[in-house]
Amino acid sequence: MTNAPDFSLDAELEETADWEDDSPFESGYADEPDPEETATLTTGAQDLAERHALRRVAGLSTELEDITEVEYRQLRLERVVLVGVWTEGTVEDADNSLAELALLAETAGSQVLEALYQRRSKPDPATYIGRGKVDAMREIVQATGADTVICDGELAPSQLRNLEDRLKVKVVDRTALILDIFAQHAKSREGQAQVELAQLSYMKQRLRGWGGNLSRQAGGRVGADGGGIGGRGPGETKIETDRRRINTKIAKLRRELKEMKGTRDTKRAERRRHQIPSVSIAGYTNAGKSSLLNRLTDAGVLVEDSLFATLDPTTRRTTTADGRVYTMSDTVGFVRHLPHQLVEAFRSTLEEVADSDLVLHVVDGSHPDPEGQLAAVREVFAEIGATGVPELVVINKADLADPMVLARLQAREPHSVVVSAKTGEGVAQALAAVEAELPRPDVEFEALLPYARGDLIDRLHRHGEIDALEHTADGTRVSGRANADLAGELSAYAL
Repeated sequence: MTNAPDFSLDAELEETADWEDDSPFESGYADEPDPEETATLTTGAQDLAERHALRRVAGLSTELEDITEVEYRQLRLERVVLVGVWTEGTVEDADNSLAELALLAETAGSQVLEALYQRRSKPDPATYIGRGKVDAMREIVQATGADTVICDGELAPSQLRNLEDRLKVKVVDRTALILDIFAQHAKSREGQAQVELAQLSYMKQRLRGWGGNLSRQAGGRVGADGGGIGGRGPGETKIETDRRRINTKIAKLRRELKEMKGTRDTKRAERRRHQIPSVSIAGYTNAGKSSLLNRLTDAGVLVEDSLFATLDPTTRRTTTADGRVYTMSDTVGFVRHLPHQLVEAFRSTLEEVADSDLVLHVVDGSHPDPEGQLAAVREVFAEIGATGVPELVVINKADLADPMVLARLQAREPHSVVVSAKTGEGVAQALAAVEAELPRPDVEFEALLPYARGDLIDRLHRHGEIDALEHTADGTRVSGRANADLAGELSAYAL
C-alpha cells in the first residue's frame, strides 16, 4: 500500500460533512483581528490582515494512510521539492520558469527545500522525468524530509499516479498549485464558485484511491447505504459514482455562475446605455495592477507582494481632467501556462477585458523576463477575444527596474508609458495617455439651453465635451460634442 491520498468525494459532496467544526488542525489559524483595530483600515488593508491571519502548522505532514478528499484538500503544502523538465528555450528561460514555480509554492504557503530540472526533448510519458531522475528525486525527498513534490507542468493522471507510487509522497503539478492559491484567495461568492468549478473539472480526470477501492461495485442494495435513486443497481463502481457526483456539482455551479453573469451583464449594459467608457487593468500576476488602480482612483483595494493577490475584480468610477466620467476595473492576473480550467471558469470575469474600451496592460519592468510576461498575457487576450481592444502598455516598478531594460521595453512597445505605482512617478503621464485614448463623443452641437434644463448641462459635463459655454439672458449657450442619444435631446434647443 502506498501513501498516495484517497480521492474519495463522499464527505465533500454530501451536505452533512462538517470538516471545519471537527478539524484537528484548527490551531493553525491565528486569532481574528481586533475589530477596533481594523475599523480605521481601508478595505484592502482589512483583506490583507485577514489573509495573514492564516498560519501554517509546523510539522504538519501529508503522509496519511486513509483520509477523505475534504481533509486532503484542506491540508496545506509545507515542505516541498520542485522539479521541472527543460524542453526548449535557453538556460535563463528554464531558471525563470523554476523561479516562478518557487514563488507560486511560497504563495501557497510552502517552504521550498530543493529545486532541480532535467534537460529532455519531451517529458517522460510515464513519470514526467526520467526513471533515473525519479530515483535521485526519491533520495532527495528522503534526505530533506519533504512531504510534497511539485512538478513544473501539468501531469497526466498516469504520471501523477506513477510518481506518487515511486516517491511515496504527495505529488502536485503546476495546475493544482495555482488552483490551491486561487482557492485560498477567492473571497467573493462568484470567485469561490469559479475556483470550485475549475477544481472539480481538474479533479474529475484524476480520481484515484487505495488499491481497487474505486473499482468496487456498489451492488444491488446500494440504496440502503445512502446511494439513492441513480446510484442503485449492480455494476456501478465507486469511481463512476464519484464522477457522476462531480458532474452534478459542476452543472450546479455553472447554473449559479450563469445567474451571476446575468447580474454582471446587466451592470455592463447599464454603463453602455449611458455610454460610459470603460478601462480594464490587465497583466501578469504581481505586476502591480491593484497598486496602479489605487494610485489612479484611490480605490483602497488589497495590495500584497504575492502572486494572485487579486481574484475578485474591482470597478471604480472616476473622471477625466475635463470632467468626463469613465470606469476603471482591476482584473485577475495572468501567468505562463494559465490552466485552461481557470480561463473557462473565469470567462465571465475576463469578459470585462474583452468588452472594455481600453486595456492598460501592466508589465513588471523589474522582472527578469518582461517580454515573456507580455507574450503570456497576450496569449490569454487571444483566448478571450480581446485582441481587438486598444492597448496601452504600462511599464510598472520603474523605481526598481534597470534603465536599460526600460529603454528596451519602450523601444519594443512604442505605445507605452513608464510608471512607479509605489512612488507615483509617471502616473500623471499615464492618466493623460488614458484620457487621450478614451472614445470621444462624435456628434457636434451648438444649443441655447434654458436655465431650467440644468440637467442637460450636468450630463454634458459628465458624458460629453464642452468647447464653449456662455451664460446669456435667454439661457446657457453651449457648443461641443456629445454622443448620439444626448445630441438628440439637445436638438430641440439647437441654434
